[in-house]
Amino acid sequence: MGEVVRWGVLATGGIAATFTEDLRGLPGAEVVAVGSRTEASAEAFARRFGIPRAHGSWAALAADEDVDVVYVATPHSAHREAAALCLEAGKHVLCEKAFTLNAREAGELVKLARDRGLFLMEAMWTYCNPLVRRMTELVRDGAIGDVRVLQADFGLAGPFGPGHRLRDPALGGGALLDLGVYPVSFAHLLLGEPDRVRADALLSEEGVDLNTAILLGWEEAGASALLNCSIVADTPLTASVTGTKGRIDFPRGFFYPERFVLHREGREPEEFTMGPAGPAGQAVPADAPDTAGGPLRGLQFEQAEVTRALRAGETESPLVPLDGSLAVMRTLDAIRDRVGVRYPADDAG
Repeated sequence: MGEVVRWGVLATGGIAATFTEDLRGLPGAEVVAVGSRTEASAEAFARRFGIPRAHGSWAALAADEDVDVVYVATPHSAHREAAALCLEAGKHVLCEKAFTLNAREAGELVKLARDRGLFLMEAMWTYCNPLVRRMTELVRDGAIGDVRVLQADFGLAGPFGPGHRLRDPALGGGALLDLGVYPVSFAHLLLGEPDRVRADALLSEEGVDLNTAILLGWEEAGASALLNCSIVADTPLTASVTGTKGRIDFPRGFFYPERFVLHREGREPEEFTMGPAGPAGQAVPADAPDTAGGPLRGLQFEQAEVTRALRAGETESPLVPLDGSLAVMRTLDAIRDRVGVRYPADDAG
C-alpha cells in the first residue's frame, strides 16, 4: 500500500456523496475513481467532486488498476453483487450497512475475501466513533458493573410511499435493514450475539416491516435489549446501557454521538463530549486516528480505520470484525423470521 490510499466509489447516491465529501478532508486518502451503472451518472459525480476518472460500469471501476479499495455505496440489495465483483478483481472493499440482505450472502462475501487475502469491512461507522469506543472501554472496565438492560431505537416518520425502495421487498425494504441495523449492532457491540430473539412488527401491504419491536436476551450475561426501528414514526433515536452499578445515556443521534453521560453510584453524572480530535481529555482511545490538526467529521472515523488497516497489511478491522458482522446478519435474519418478512434473495440460495 502506497503512502496515499486510493479509493474508488461504487454508486453515486446520497451516502456516496457524503462519503466522498468527508474523505476529501482525511489525510493520506483520495478518491481517484467513481463507478456507476451509467456513464452520465458517473461523469456528473466525478465533475461534482473533482474525481479524475468516471466509469460507466461497476466492472470497469473494479478493473481500474489505480484503485486500492472500493467503497460500495449501493442499496443493500446490491451489496453482495457489487462487493463480490470488486473482491474478485482483487480490490479491498468497504461495504455499506446492512452488510448484505441475509447471513448467507454475508458469509459468501467473507469467505471470498478471506480466500483471496483481501480486506473487507462493513461500514458500521458507529463502531469507529471515538465516543462509542470510549463507552465500550468504560463498560468493559466495569464502570457500570455488569450490563443488565440495553435500550436503543431508530425511527423516521417518512412518509415513504409504495414506490419507495424502503417499501420494496426485492430491494430489502423495511425499517430493519436500513435503520434497525443500528440498534441491533449497538447491542452486539456490548453483549455479542444473543441467545434469544423475539420480535413483533407492523407490515406493509408489500410485506416489509414498517415498525419493529425487538427483544434480545443473553442467558449467561443475564442481560436483555429492548430495541425498536420504524419508517412510520420519528422515535427519540436514543440509547442507554444500564448495569448493576450505573448507567450510560446517549441523547438523540446515538449512532453518531457528540456526547454521552455516565451515571455511577455515589458520584455526580460525568459527561463525555467530542472535542476537536475526539472525546475530551482522557476519553480519547490510545489509537484514535490522527486528525492532522483538524476535526474528524462524520464518516472519516471509519475511513481512517480502513486507511490504517490497509497500511498495516491487515485484512480485517479489529473495530468492525467480520465475525461480528456475520453475527449481526444472523440476528437480523432471526428477527425477520419472527415477524414474517422475506426477500426474494432469501430463496435464491
